[in-house]
Order: sequence, then structure tokens, then C-alpha cells
Amino acid sequence: MESQQTVKLQTIVSTKKKVRHMERKFSGRIAGCIQKIVLLTASAVTAFPFLWMVLSALKTKEEVMDVNVFFPADPQWQNLTEVIFHSPIVRYIGNSLYVSVVTVAIQLVTGAMLTYALVFMRFRGRKALFAIIMGTYMLPTAATYIPSYIILADLNLLNTYTGLIISSAVSIFGIFLLRQAFMQVPAGLIEAAKMDGAGHWKTLWKIIMPMTKSSFITFGLMSFITCYNNYMWPSLITDDTNLSLVSQGLRQFFIEGGAYGTNWSLVMAGSAVIVLPLLILFAFTQKWFINGIGGDTGMKG
Repeated sequence: MESQQTVKLQTIVSTKKKVRHMERKFSGRIAGCIQKIVLLTASAVTAFPFLWMVLSALKTKEEVMDVNVFFPADPQWQNLTEVIFHSPIVRYIGNSLYVSVVTVAIQLVTGAMLTYALVFMRFRGRKALFAIIMGTYMLPTAATYIPSYIILADLNLLNTYTGLIISSAVSIFGIFLLRQAFMQVPAGLIEAAKMDGAGHWKTLWKIIMPMTKSSFITFGLMSFITCYNNYMWPSLITDDTNLSLVSQGLRQFFIEGGAYGTNWSLVMAGSAVIVLPLLILFAFTQKWFINGIGGDTGMKG
């Protein structure tokens, strides 16, 4: 009798476990479906302006202004050839690429050295220095325009690439991002490197940088995008059209009474061509970029 009750009790317990397992599995599937729907919706909303820009680049001027037309009836590929071969768009892209690459290279060097000092070197006022640096990040960007302009004017660096580059030689965001990565490097590894005779420079470039590669790539990519798309500051310190970056050139040549005026199909074609270098760059660096954003410094345990 007792054995039968035991068997029944075990059967009931086993059934309840199976029910709970199925409930958890079902709930997990529902949560997964909801998550995918939310992500797909957010992706569609984010991608829609880019899709609209590309489609508008292939429309006629009349189709762009017609809100009832989403897809071009006959793709106007000549819009792309027009802006590439008969406008200064290639020169603007070249200017932006040059300024962005040099600026990012300098920011990576200055950010790495300053972050190394803040994390691994012990000196009086280290925490206060970091607090001051982060405090400057809270200042509105517009508040720095006038003093920066005066300094560049005194140095005779207005209307020059040098002025554009050195005025962005240090990135506070980059220092913060790299500091978070450097703090995950084991202190014992740094001590071992010192015992082996490695100096600060060798420790930084031979040990820390390879271990935090994802954070450096993330910082470099985000900084490159910012420099490449920068509009306000370059517009304030440069008025030579030969030095215009892509955002300035798009306004000056394509929109503000330029060659294309309000021909928005050509304006969109120019915008699509301008975005192309950023898409290519992200395609090659997306793996490390996602790792860096997700908090993975690239270190291997």
C-alpha cells in the first residue's frame, strides 16, 4: 500500500516538474518573440531614413516631392554618376577622410597615454585630475567655440587643416572609454612586466593595447564618424571651399543656391555617396565595435 502511494506521489511530483518546465519554456519563447519584435521594429525605424535616402537618390525630382511615391518607377542611376563625376563631392570626401584619419590617430595616441597615466601611474592629484577632465566633458560644446577660435586665430591656424586637427587632438569620451578598459587589465600583469624590465611605453603599446583592442577600435570608429560628420566647428574656422568637409560641401554646393539648388534627388544622391565610406568602415570593424560597446575589452582569460 505504501509503495503504491509512493509511486503515485513520485508520479505527481514528476508531472508537476514537467508542467513547470513546459511553462518556463513557453514563457521563454514568448519573451524571445517579444524581444525579436521589439528589435525588428527598432531596426526598421532606425533604417528607414537611410532607405528613404537611397530610394530618393534614384528618383526623379518630381517623384521625390510626391509623397505617394515610395519606390522609383525607373531608377535614375545617372543621379549617382552626376554627383560623382560632375560635382566636388569626391574632393569633399577626400578632405573629410584626411582630417578624420589624422585626428583619430592623434586622439588614439593622446587618449592611450593619458589613460595609462590615470590608471597605472601613482601620483598626487590623480583622482582630482580625472574629475577635472570629466568635468570638462559636461561643458556644452558651444561654450568652447569662442576661446578655441581666439587661440587658433592667434596661432594663425584659421582656414587650415592643422587648425581643424589640433583643435580635436584630445577626446574626453575616448579617455573615459579607454579607462574603463584599462581598469580590467590585471594589475599583476603590469607588475610582472615591470619586473621583466618593461618601461611605461613598452607596457602600454606591447601589453595593454593588444589586450584592449576592441575598446580602441570602438573609440576610433566612433571618433571617426564624429569627425567625418562634423559641421558646426569646421564651418566656423574655415571658409575656403577647397577645405570644406562633406557636411559643409553638401550645404554649400548642393543646397545653398549651388549647382543643384532644390533638386532633392541629386542632394540625396550626394548624401548616399557621402555615407558610403562609413558603411565600408563599419563593415570591416563591426565585430570589434560590438565587442567594445558590449563591454568586452578584447582580453582573453
